Amino acid sequence: MKICSFLCVYVHNKRMRIFYSKYFPPKGFAAINLFGIIIGRKEYGILSKQEINHEKIHTAQITELLWIFFYLLYFLEWLVRIIQYRDPLKAYYNISFEREAYSNDKHVHYLKERSRYSFVYYYKQQKK
Repeated sequence: MKICSFLCVYVHNKRMRIFYSKYFPPKGFAAINLFGIIIGRKEYGILSKQEINHEKIHTAQITELLWIFFYLLYFLEWLVRIIQYRDPLKAYYNISFEREAYSNDKHVHYLKERSRYSFVYYYKQQKK
């Protein structure tokens, strides 16, 4: 199956664009959310519903924190987690924003039930 240069998906009456790239995000990651635009790694194929839901959760987080604060907090927490775990990948999986998204990406109605700033709950929780 060939992937077109971009695929549009409608989400909550807002248009979510998904672009596919040969080089970005880095290998090992299926997608990245940049300011509400999803970039999927072309070689991994079309994103699954679970992966799209994961990115929708990030879009909610990004919107709540007015974009710049999301990326600032994300980066700062990642640095703290690198010091804590001494492993960049383990640090990534333990960022509160990722914990929330991975914990709930299988629940299709999560965003309808989600409280604002829910990622805060995941700050103290350690990934097992």
